[in-house]
Amino acid sequence: MKRPAVYIVANKRNGTIYTGVTSHLERRIYEHREGVLSGFSKRYGCKMLVWYEMLDEMEYAIAREKQIKAGTRQKKIDLIQSGNPEWRDLYEELI
Repeated sequence: MKRPAVYIVANKRNGTIYTGVTSHLERRIYEHREGVLSGFSKRYGCKMLVWYEMLDEMEYAIAREKQIKAGTRQKKIDLIQSGNPEWRDLYEELI
């Protein structure tokens, strides 16, 4: 599914969260889950896809990612809880 997306992965409910942007969400979440790439999400075990938003253009996805990252942790948690109050791993919905 190659399409721009903004996403949030977490290591557990109300745990450490990471916000990212990608052109291929399924592949990118697989990389998080498998720990393929080093960095923040691997270091803190952020493997659960808890929120995502598909967009039509990469420039919009990048702008949305910046907007989310500029917000407080509570705003990110509120965003997750508005669509996924149980903090389910949404990866299975993608594949």
